[in-house]
Amino acid sequence: MTGNNPLTINIKGELKTLSKPLVMGILNLTPDSFYSKSRCTGTNAAERAKDIISQGGDIIDIGAYSSRPNAEEITEKEELRRLREGLETIRSTFPDITISVDTFRSTIAKEVVEKFNVNIINDISGGLDPAMFSIVAKLGIPYILMHMRGTPGTMQNMTYYENITADIIKYFSKKINALHQAGINDIILDPGFGFAKNLEDNYRLMRELRDLKPFGLPILAGISRKSMIYQLLHSTPEDSLNGTTALNMMALTKGADILRVHDVKECVETIKIFMQTNS
Repeated sequence: MTGNNPLTINIKGELKTLSKPLVMGILNLTPDSFYSKSRCTGTNAAERAKDIISQGGDIIDIGAYSSRPNAEEITEKEELRRLREGLETIRSTFPDITISVDTFRSTIAKEVVEKFNVNIINDISGGLDPAMFSIVAKLGIPYILMHMRGTPGTMQNMTYYENITADIIKYFSKKINALHQAGINDIILDPGFGFAKNLEDNYRLMRELRDLKPFGLPILAGISRKSMIYQLLHSTPEDSLNGTTALNMMALTKGADILRVHDVKECVETIKIFMQTNS
């Protein structure tokens, strides 16, 4: 929530207000994502997209390269093949839905925006590809800047922080400056829950999420069924819906503007209750 002056993001020349938090539904074109029920192929991608839309999702976030710890590395060619297959069927069925693509490769970002009218690039690496910022600037689309150390294969060995929130603020300050210099103004901040962070730091970051508000940029929280839930509760991703809902509500109270989730219906209901209690 942003009071009397709600934040906006520019989608295809139209300002989308964030006076009400948005729901980003996850669509994984991967065979190895950590939550098995989120996996789909290009042939059934439209069915998953239909579910996200019918349940009230505002954005579909499509990924073709799993970012779970120690995920299998895939080539650029294979990532693009999966994305093309999924985007073709989704765009032919839902030409106007807002789509974000989760990729850290600038060449793929360029292709999916130009050929499939993708609206947002979601980069978990924070610009590890040196061409990413300039490509996104030329494309003129919003960019999701996530905090992570290392890569999905190494991040679990890079979890030491003197002060997790202060370190992330420093990271974002540097990256936002670089993005502005590249000509990108539509920036969404994702603190990267679960990426190069241990259990205690994930929960400290949640408690201090509002410390990111002074940047004046939308905040995305991606907590859905992650290990910070099932490790704490000694359960599994499949049993983590209740914990996800609890943390999504906390994220909303701490200032989150976008929630990235597997379970769209439950998230929409959570936001509805949050809005009613804060009206």
